Amino acid sequence: MAGLFLEGEPNPALRGQECEGCGRVAFPPNPYGCEKCGAPAAMLVDRPLAGRGRIVAFVTTTHANRRDLSVPYTVASIALDDGPVIRAIMTDSTGESLAGGDAVETVLVERAADEGSTDRVLRFQKREAA
Repeated sequence: MAGLFLEGEPNPALRGQECEGCGRVAFPPNPYGCEKCGAPAAMLVDRPLAGRGRIVAFVTTTHANRRDLSVPYTVASIALDDGPVIRAIMTDSTGESLAGGDAVETVLVERAADEGSTDRVLRFQKREAA
């Protein structure tokens, strides 16, 4: 596995890791070793994470710290169903439709790149009620 996610339809998986020593699941991948038990990197195995979870908290900002982000944008802390809590950018730029506890999932979104081209970036979106 390379990169931070595995392109899949309809929802890409995240490239996680699991420690063979203590079972800790982590994202993003850590090239140095387990942060929980100190096991060396050789004991970390790739583990795809489903890319689904629930919002723990979120914030909308009107100041971009990177040129490739347009404002406003919303960042959420998400407790993944597969274990770790991560921070990710949401597709809902204003956060108006979001609430703590909402179910979310990964999605690939096209955005403008250099010289008129586009690329796809990973975002999280609110999951539709089943």
